Amino acid sequence: MKNLRKKASALSQEAVDRLVVSQSENDSAWQAPVRVKRSKPASLSIPGELAARAAFLARLHREDGLESWVERVIRERVELEEFAFSEAKKNLTP
Repeated sequence: MKNLRKKASALSQEAVDRLVVSQSENDSAWQAPVRVKRSKPASLSIPGELAARAAFLARLHREDGLESWVERVIRERVELEEFAFSEAKKNLTP
């Protein structure tokens, strides 16, 4: 799998799938498993008027609920800010 990353850009998805399946039983082809810890959910408090406006928009966008809509909006904004930050960093680096 270590060399797979280098080859992945040159291989088709089907070729990558075949390679992974062929190496699936070979323990030396795999890196150590990654352990992931779930973080505790955070709570946010927002003013009632803002919550009502957000609930309206969540319904407008046919979201399952206010919480999932707020999560999606925050995720999109964070990704946008991270992208803008990395682009700004690139432009500042000589």
